[in-house]
Amino acid sequence: GHCKSMKPDWDKLAAEFVDSDKVLIADVDCTADGKPLCEKHGVQGYPTIKTFGPGEDEGEKYEGGRDLASLRTQAENLGPSCSVDNPDLCTAEQKVKLEKFAGMSQARRDAKLLKLKNAVSKAEASHEALQKSLSAQYEESNKRLEALKDEYKPEIKLLTAATPAAEKVA
Repeated sequence: GHCKSMKPDWDKLAAEFVDSDKVLIADVDCTADGKPLCEKHGVQGYPTIKTFGPGEDEGEKYEGGRDLASLRTQAENLGPSCSVDNPDLCTAEQKVKLEKFAGMSQARRDAKLLKLKNAVSKAEASHEALQKSLSAQYEESNKRLEALKDEYKPEIKLLTAATPAAEKVA
């Protein structure tokens, strides 16, 4: 599928950026030793592309094109982003929030960060539970549908067979 068709372009991209001191192009086999890393970063489908800034642990999912030109453009646009070290890269709104957060103690920032991450984890768990519940409901509904089809099939067949060929309606 997508993974195999993207692989040659991904390898070309990695070769183009092999000497870069700003961009590292890598791939992880989520079925082998890389499984814990993939689980940590929520990688569930392939190919999943994530970008990480310096010191970033979460990363951002890349949803753009999988062709070499799109991947190259994304890689070329990676670089510094809004931070206390790069305030000129911040929007006005980001600067206000950044100044507020920078004014907090490290312990307070860590606590706020933990609170937000926990809220996301809780929402993810709730979403997973909903998905499992919906999947179970769908399976149960599908079983009932198939049972109904099996139950009515002989009667439908006989009703159809009881109608002379000239009178049959599509």
